[in-house]
Amino acid sequence: MQKIGGIASTLAILLAVVAGVVNIPGLNVALVILVLAIVAGIWADQDNAVRMFLAVLVLPAIGAALASVPAVGGYLNAIFGNVAIAAAGVSASLVARRLYETVMGTVTDLTSGNG
Repeated sequence: MQKIGGIASTLAILLAVVAGVVNIPGLNVALVILVLAIVAGIWADQDNAVRMFLAVLVLPAIGAALASVPAVGGYLNAIFGNVAIAAAGVSASLVARRLYETVMGTVTDLTSGNG
């Protein structure tokens, strides 16, 4: 199952880069990247969650800063924006997993009489 997360992550990043350079008609690229990233986030490591949250904040700023580069700035901005969508999807999964684990831990403690 770990391989599914790796494949989804790789596909999300590849699609983010390709869609940043080439227009893909008839495909909602942001939605596909987001779904792939959510799937990847299910198997993502909780130890790197803070780095992923930081990436969600920093990637759009980097893209905006690179947008002024002649000839390639628009492409770089689009690529970093797409990768930020992927980071947001992984982050959403990490937050959901953390909430689930917290609630299940609390319920387990209450039902076992330890709380």
